[in-house]
Amino acid sequence: MDQSEQGWQHLKSLLMKQRLELLQADETGQQAEETVELDQSRMGRLSRLDAMQSQAMSKETGRRRRLYLIAIDAALKRMEEGVYGLCSECGEPISPGRLAANPAVRLCITCAQALE
Repeated sequence: MDQSEQGWQHLKSLLMKQRLELLQADETGQQAEETVELDQSRMGRLSRLDAMQSQAMSKETGRRRRLYLIAIDAALKRMEEGVYGLCSECGEPISPGRLAANPAVRLCITCAQALE
């Protein structure tokens, strides 16, 4: 096994670990996203506002978690197809440092900057 293959295996294991952590976090986060009870006899107005704000933040966190899960699954699929590490826009190799920072990234820095 050469050094680049070891690097891919390391990135794959990192992606799998992140995927598992996100799935576990998603299970616990689902409860925080549930509808806030608005029974005025049970809590005051400020408590309800706090609960609603907390729920909104939990929903956004869950949305971002699910988006990153999709990105991880897409990266694992690119690995299976043999195109992992290549920019999905221009086809050029993505720098190893960029992949190390975010193994699920699909664009090289040039294409990512062009999309911003």
